[in-house]
This record gives sequence, C-alpha cells and structure tokens, in this order.
Amino acid sequence: MVKYGLDYTRCRWILPLLLGLAMIFGIIALAGWGWMTSQTFPATRRASLWNICFLEEGWACRSLMTFAWGRGAAATFMVGFVIVVICFALSIIAFAIPTLRFNFIRGIGGLCFVAAVFSLMGLVIYPVMMTKYLSPPLGTVMQFDWSYGFGWTMCIMAIGLGFFFCCLPLYEDHILGNVKPYYYPDI
Repeated sequence: MVKYGLDYTRCRWILPLLLGLAMIFGIIALAGWGWMTSQTFPATRRASLWNICFLEEGWACRSLMTFAWGRGAAATFMVGFVIVVICFALSIIAFAIPTLRFNFIRGIGGLCFVAAVFSLMGLVIYPVMMTKYLSPPLGTVMQFDWSYGFGWTMCIMAIGLGFFFCCLPLYEDHILGNVKPYYYPDI
C-alpha cells in the first residue's frame, strides 16, 4: 500500500489464510471437550458444547441437546462456524480470480460480522445457562477451558477480519497500482 510496505502481490493471501485459521479454531471448539470444568469435593464435571459428564463413581454423561438452551447454543455457534467456512470459500474465489477481486470483498466482510454475531450468541448463551443448570454450591470452582477459548478466538478473528475485508476496497487504486506513488524527500 505504501512504498516499501505491504506489497499486495505478496500479501494478498493473508486474509484468506487468517479465515482458514479461524475455521480451524472453530473446528477445535466444536470438537473439543474443554468447554467447562467444574470441581466440587466429591464430584468433577466436564462439559463440551454437546454434553456434560459427571465423575462420581464413574463417568456418566448426559446430552445437553435435551435442553432448549443447549440446542440454541450449539445451533447459533454452528451457524457462525458455517458462515466462517462460507467466507473462507468466497475469499479464496475472490483472490484467485482477478476480475472478481473487489466486487464482493465488502460482502465477505459483512458475512464475517454476521458469523461473529451468531458465534457470540452461542458463546454467551452457553456459560449463562450452564451455570444456571449446574447451580453450583459454595466451594465449586468452575472454569471455562481451552475449547471454549478457541470458540472466542474464532469470534474475535471474525470481527477483525470483517473490518479488514470492509476496509480493503477503499485502497483498491493503491493496491492495483493506479495511483502515482509519492516519494518522501530525503532530509
């Protein structure tokens, strides 16, 4: 964009690669067991987005899909993840075909914001209703773990990439080389 700065021909695949990374973080969040861990003296609880397991005499698991809030949290996070996957595919198409490059990049940015809103809803519904469902007694330590953190990372990356995709067409002429570069004089 500026002389000796970001060269578009070398760096044009950074945004699609970051969307791919956000997609990988979403896969880890959907498949991971570390959404929530709770420990009281006799029992330990471990939960994913899909079910919760109790360790008292052995592991006994119960599906969270039997609750409306569990289905709602899983569905909204899954919709956000699917939209991130669609954004990734569209960004690959946008940057691979030169004539389509700046025609729908803002649309990809808007879809990134929509994905962030849906995943944010799932990430907020889950802890609020999980703490209400568990109704922890005094002395309970509840921790939201690594897989839940990967979900938040996907959401934050979708917000940031939405800004980048929306602002990139403002510099279309600079990126394509249609503007005469300004060289700063030596002092």
